[in-house]
Amino acid sequence: MPKNAKQHTCADCQGLDRRHFMKTVGGAVVASAAAPMLFDSRFAHAAPTTDSAAETAVKQFYQTLTEKQKLSICFPFDHELRKKVSANWHITKPSIGDDFYTSDQRALIDTIVRNITSEDGYERLIKQMEEDAGGIDEFSVAVFGEPGQGKFEWELTGRHLTMRADGDSVDKTAFGGPIIYGHGEENVADNMYHYQTKQVNEVFKALDSDQHKLALVKKAPKESDVDVQGEKGAFSGLAVSELSSDQKELVEATIKVLLAPYRDEDKSEVLEIVKAAGGVDKLHMAFYEQGDLEGDKVWDIWRMEGPSFVWHFRGAPHVHAYINIAQRI
Repeated sequence: MPKNAKQHTCADCQGLDRRHFMKTVGGAVVASAAAPMLFDSRFAHAAPTTDSAAETAVKQFYQTLTEKQKLSICFPFDHELRKKVSANWHITKPSIGDDFYTSDQRALIDTIVRNITSEDGYERLIKQMEEDAGGIDEFSVAVFGEPGQGKFEWELTGRHLTMRADGDSVDKTAFGGPIIYGHGEENVADNMYHYQTKQVNEVFKALDSDQHKLALVKKAPKESDVDVQGEKGAFSGLAVSELSSDQKELVEATIKVLLAPYRDEDKSEVLEIVKAAGGVDKLHMAFYEQGDLEGDKVWDIWRMEGPSFVWHFRGAPHVHAYINIAQRI
């Protein structure tokens, strides 16, 4: 492990100024209440295309690759590696910081990452990569298919991270497939994603006692069990359809906070998929007694799930989040 990376105990795992970062994150949470609601037309944007900024950079990156480089990091679009999901793996052997890549290629990788995230999301991601692995140079990329010649996907993997750009090549699937984020910091106050748990727990605090009983579940499912179940799925926790209008608005505001780190096109595709499956009324929210850090009943493991949507957040002992959003019949 790089000398700058932190050491943490995790069976699945074997920079930015802190005050500025927390001010930015806190502002995102507070702003959610005043911003347009989830399905408001003011919140809508076009889904990703092959001409989106990230995808254009992917095509440029691919065009710079030598035949030798392609042999190491390029695969057919339907290769099984594209569908693998893990909180800690390298999709290809060359690391971004290796001599394998030129400085121009590394700059294009950075451009892709910037364009699949929001401004705040990019800062957060860079900080996470630095603290968990020693920086973006310690991560790996791959290209599936041939950009400009049909379906393609670019993928970034490493410790606590899987991100994709596909120009909507994977039909009715947000982010190009399941994505993962996390942070190895076990001190709750210093984990950069604890703000999401605080926001989700605002929903729990807004529930009445009967709703608490339905929403609170003793044991969490396996964190990587995020297959989309479709309309006939069985979901744990409390159905959002049972909430009052004010409570539903809080759920929508919370989803917006969760989506804030990503580019507008990906947010739009998520909303389209959720809406096609019946909207937020089809979602369930579960909070797990398991892994209650500090015994404060701020539930550190939670899950939001519906026919086309899975967002599983394991905050104990540190963050692993698995997201899978795809339309299924």
